[in-house]
Amino acid sequence: MVDTAVRSGFGAPSVPAQRTRRARWKDGRLVLGVLLVAITALVGAKLLSSADDTTTIWAAKRDLPAGTKLTGEDLATVRVRFTSGQDAEQYVAADAELKGLVVARAIDAGEFVPRDAAVPQADSDRTELPLSVATGRLPSDTANGDKVDIWVVPKDDGQAAKLLWSDVRVLQIDSVKGVAGGSARRQVLVALAPKDLQKLPAALTAMSQGEPTLVRRAA
Repeated sequence: MVDTAVRSGFGAPSVPAQRTRRARWKDGRLVLGVLLVAITALVGAKLLSSADDTTTIWAAKRDLPAGTKLTGEDLATVRVRFTSGQDAEQYVAADAELKGLVVARAIDAGEFVPRDAAVPQADSDRTELPLSVATGRLPSDTANGDKVDIWVVPKDDGQAAKLLWSDVRVLQIDSVKGVAGGSARRQVLVALAPKDLQKLPAALTAMSQGEPTLVRRAA
């Protein structure tokens, strides 16, 4: 006798499909990691860009008197971070052509070379005129390289002041000499251009009868 399996109309119970559930906490860590990597990259790029935000300019290796012809042997390159491009433009860049440039005013050792102190040879062909100026007749902070107008104020009352020269460069200014008060004076060395020399005889006569007064011009 052969046994046969009894088949019913019902199938075997099906096993529920197992679905893989995404671990949400892993998603959060992934996003956080991506953010940290992005922030680190941005910070690194910022640091690199700020590190390169410098300008290379010339500085004097030694004291350079007025009239010195500029060469690389007298200068050294320095990297400086300026607060603005306008400040950087006031100094001679290290890639500037030095040939033909001379010192228009004395530059101290270690000083950055100002553009207005490094001029072409033709501009340096000026006559130096020393002036003895009372301390009250020029700005107290007058410095080498400043541009001034030179007036003479007659000693006699009732006479008008007279303009002698305009836009004259101060080459050198000494410390106060003499006692305090009205007799204290400063020795000022100015540079006269060739066109100014024709006024020199009359200017010297006027200054012998009055007091020279220096008015600084706006930069």
